[in-house]
Amino acid sequence: MSSHDWEMLIRLLLAAFLGGIVGIERGSGDRPAGFRTHILVCAGAALFMLVSMYGYDDYPMHGEEFPRNRDSSRIAAQVVSGIGFLGAGTIMHEGVTVRGLTTAASLWMISAIGLAAGAGMYVLSIGSTAVMMVTLVTFHSWEKRFAGSSRNARRFIRIVAENEPGIITNITAYLTENGVKVRTLNVKNNSRKNEVVLELYLKISKDRDDIDIIRGLQSIEGIITLENVG
Repeated sequence: MSSHDWEMLIRLLLAAFLGGIVGIERGSGDRPAGFRTHILVCAGAALFMLVSMYGYDDYPMHGEEFPRNRDSSRIAAQVVSGIGFLGAGTIMHEGVTVRGLTTAASLWMISAIGLAAGAGMYVLSIGSTAVMMVTLVTFHSWEKRFAGSSRNARRFIRIVAENEPGIITNITAYLTENGVKVRTLNVKNNSRKNEVVLELYLKISKDRDDIDIIRGLQSIEGIITLENVG
């Protein structure tokens, strides 16, 4: 192996190492993309960059010299667009909640880090990984703290009720009377059981007891079950 072969191998291993660092954090919870996925994405992006830079027939004749008539951005550009399909697969819609956006963004970012490592931008790729880890680890606790200091409490609830005329109006009227804002409302009909499923995203003022509001909802005639999703 030539010195340039070792150089390309080091870039590939660096990308796998950086992807593994981020993957450890992403794999610590119940997330669709974790340790192995981030390693493969980062190392794969670096490999695409290396192939686009040096993968031509007369490479052994030129070695490290990059021919001017070659455009290394062509394959790299396809990585940027192609990673979107993988990121979309990590986004899950559960009722009124959407999960996986941060993981999708981390895959997008780690692919860029892989491209930088494959291009030999060692400082940039390592620095970007450090910024990414600080964002994922430190800012996560800050985000919860700021959300907790908000004047409104957020609740995702799922209500199963009898499919009777006026049931939705009764629920929304009760919430309005108690100063609860309905941000989103998703309604599903279950004609087989003659039931209706309501998924609501609520904003409850902190000067009101959300437990009492939930109990009040349960007392409305026609409601079968009420589940506090989050």
